[in-house]
Amino acid sequence: MKRRRIHVCEAELDITAFMNLMIVLVPILLLGMVFSRITEIEVTLPPGATLDKLSAEQQQIELLIRADGMRLDYPGGVLLKQIPLTAPGAYDFEFLSLVLQEVKRQLREKGVEKKSITLLPAPDIDYQTIVTAVDTVRSFKAVVAASVVDAELFPDISFGDAPQPEAGGAG
Repeated sequence: MKRRRIHVCEAELDITAFMNLMIVLVPILLLGMVFSRITEIEVTLPPGATLDKLSAEQQQIELLIRADGMRLDYPGGVLLKQIPLTAPGAYDFEFLSLVLQEVKRQLREKGVEKKSITLLPAPDIDYQTIVTAVDTVRSFKAVVAASVVDAELFPDISFGDAPQPEAGGAG
């Protein structure tokens, strides 16, 4: 009996189709990725001691945020503008932006370049309201040369606790 030898052929791996798939799939996956961005806002603490007579540059602009509305003080503790709620729990940030733009304009007319503001939220104010207030006091949308840009208002933001309202309801 004759023995036959069986020739074992090694199969070639044809990965051309796989490589074509990867060439198409990798860019599609990269385009579909969500890129996250972590932003950081630098804030400063309010000064611990205040002088009785401060110059205009040293006087603080304060924004008190309470459940019944917002109050803008300049210099600190002196009512400049009361901003009531537009609806229960709805703060009027558009009006706040207009008031801050006017304050900035009037200060520039007096030769004072202020960039700082102190936010004084009450303990019961939610986080999103504080973030929206920070965004509102930092900048506003302005049209310059037929394009919309973010114009600077008060980018240096400090935080503090809102003082307790006075018994008469005026605070």
